[in-house]
Amino acid sequence: MSAIAARTRFAEERHPRWLLGGAALAWFALYHFLLPFWDHLLYGAFTLPRGPHWADALHFFVYDSTKILLLLAGIIFAVRILRSFLSIERTRALLGGKREGIGNVAAAGLGVATPFCSCSAVPAFIGFVAAGVPLGVTLSFLIASPMVNEIAVVLLYGLFGFKITALYIGSGLAIAIVAGAVLGRMRLERYIEPFVLDAAGNGGGAGMAEYKPTWAERFELGVAEVKTIVGKVWIYVLAGIALGAAIHGWVPADFFVRVAGAHNPFAVPFAVLLGIPLYSNAAGVLPLVEALHAKGVAMGTVLAFMMAVVALSAPEMILLRRVLRPQLLGVYVAVVAVGIVATGYLFNAIL
Repeated sequence: MSAIAARTRFAEERHPRWLLGGAALAWFALYHFLLPFWDHLLYGAFTLPRGPHWADALHFFVYDSTKILLLLAGIIFAVRILRSFLSIERTRALLGGKREGIGNVAAAGLGVATPFCSCSAVPAFIGFVAAGVPLGVTLSFLIASPMVNEIAVVLLYGLFGFKITALYIGSGLAIAIVAGAVLGRMRLERYIEPFVLDAAGNGGGAGMAEYKPTWAERFELGVAEVKTIVGKVWIYVLAGIALGAAIHGWVPADFFVRVAGAHNPFAVPFAVLLGIPLYSNAAGVLPLVEALHAKGVAMGTVLAFMMAVVALSAPEMILLRRVLRPQLLGVYVAVVAVGIVATGYLFNAIL
């Protein structure tokens, strides 16, 4: 590389790094002053009364909407840049040849570090099988990736703090590791669709060279990812927050305590059954989780509900049906659901 080309590349690289630093500072400043801003605007400038249900619901809606969308944009941008360093190809190369047990732990950890969306479930599954990754290890990755995803972790931290977030991460990893190990021991490979095994026999397209983007390109990828994902999910976020605001403002405080409090032994499995068929994501369901918990629903119950929504969502199950036969898909859902129910009871017992 010539000296002129090297200087040009350095200048191009330095510019987005300054932008990244400035964007990070602006993001943290906005997040820090968000609650004082809305308090001043609603209760000061607009003289909103404190206490009426409609006023509490309005404050909940505007504050949580801006807070969650800001968190969503920031974490999507950051994770997209991180993902530019670790592709599906590199991930499956790291897992290729790993034995079950150690492989399940590694796969669950990589599932957190590489939070692919549900649309990546099928190509990831095919790629892992083609690379020789055992079925149970592959399923550990596919469970951890949506369940302990970046959106859930950051929004949980913003809404409930470090303790709940750490427990969620630990339990999500445990479910992914144990469920993958159990499924692997059941030797269910015969229930993988034949075309996946054919792709494995042909090498699955492995060996293609990977492109390494520059920092300028990574910055552009981050901005594009924010526009794409926020553009797709904002309506679900606002719908979830609106429902949460209605619950926060008008549902009697003792209603959910009676029907879904920690004393009800059937609350956790009911929450999981309710969450499995729902079409949502962490960004859309967390405002509802926050409102339900504020009304007295036990933390284990609401987290079990959220886990069922994000880990066993209908869109991902429909996509996985393309590579898994109904027998394997049914066992997969049952094993993960049992793990989520057990986690819900554990959370209710210790929190």
